[in-house]
Amino acid sequence: MPMLPLPHNSPSAVVASSQEFSSEERSQLLRLAHDSISSALQHREISLDPPTPHLAQLHGVFTSLYLCQSPGEGQREKALRGCVGYVFPVCPVYRAVAETARAAAFEDNRFPPLTTEEASYLAIELSILSPAQAVRAEEIEVGRHGLLISRNGRRGLLLPQVPVEHNWDRTTFMEQTCRKAGLPPDAWREGATIEAFTAEVFGDKKWSVVSG
Repeated sequence: MPMLPLPHNSPSAVVASSQEFSSEERSQLLRLAHDSISSALQHREISLDPPTPHLAQLHGVFTSLYLCQSPGEGQREKALRGCVGYVFPVCPVYRAVAETARAAAFEDNRFPPLTTEEASYLAIELSILSPAQAVRAEEIEVGRHGLLISRNGRRGLLLPQVPVEHNWDRTTFMEQTCRKAGLPPDAWREGATIEAFTAEVFGDKKWSVVSG
């Protein structure tokens, strides 16, 4: 999951994020993510100028792409097809969504570039991040916090929804984030920096029934 580096943050407690984006803004950002991908496939340009002051605010963003199928009536299954994000709020959230969506489609080196045919079955989930802040291990709340663990130039990040999807406890969550960084699973006990963040997560509702 490619990411940009985080700046140093003070070791204060992470504040839970409430819903910051309205239903209309959420829909607007999801449409933008889809259009950013389709415009690349069609070799056309789109405007990345934020349409409102709120969408011009700086945020970290992760865009997750899923290919969806219908195994049976009333059910949807989804398989990860790309995930790329900016941890650090380097640009307006509007632009960050467009850039990370396009990067997830074409630059995630775990997958080949997305095709036009696949785009027809694409579902998108956006995670708008709060600033990451250093925390103690005992302060981490599964289901509320995402994690960034780093040591000796290695960084691993997992979004807040990941431990819930896998039914991990706090210790497993920290161990898996260490593994994501290429560190020993107990690195969080051995001098690694632990940072946490919250995220406002939303996506294409028609694919939210079953997660494969």
